Amino acid sequence: MTLTGRSISKGVGTGELLYTDTPISFLGGVDAKTGVIIDQKHPLHGKTVAGKVLAFPYGKGSTVGSYVMYGLAKNNVAPAAIINTECETIIAIGAIISGIPMVDRLNGDAAQLSGVVTVNGDTGEVSAAQ
Repeated sequence: MTLTGRSISKGVGTGELLYTDTPISFLGGVDAKTGVIIDQKHPLHGKTVAGKVLAFPYGKGSTVGSYVMYGLAKNNVAPAAIINTECETIIAIGAIISGIPMVDRLNGDAAQLSGVVTVNGDTGEVSAAQ
């Protein structure tokens, strides 16, 4: 299955899909040292974003979230790629400065994807291994 969307951050990333329909705040929601989601109210609490293709609707919270994403990359625990329903500035900046491939506005629902997913931030294509 291949979906197409809008390219936000260039590059190609492949990893196991980690999907949620709940927005994520990186500031206070994700540990920059470990990549673990620490927001106790989030459905993905306790899961790691490290090496995953992280799909969530949009980001929320402080602009410092961009720097948390940068910290994830510096600590080698960043997502392999990000898929958003609708990207907003905090997540876009975080992905760009961290070198995390990112797309949004897919022509289908990311919830349809499963398993290992590849995000091509150069072309906007997202594909799942069949």
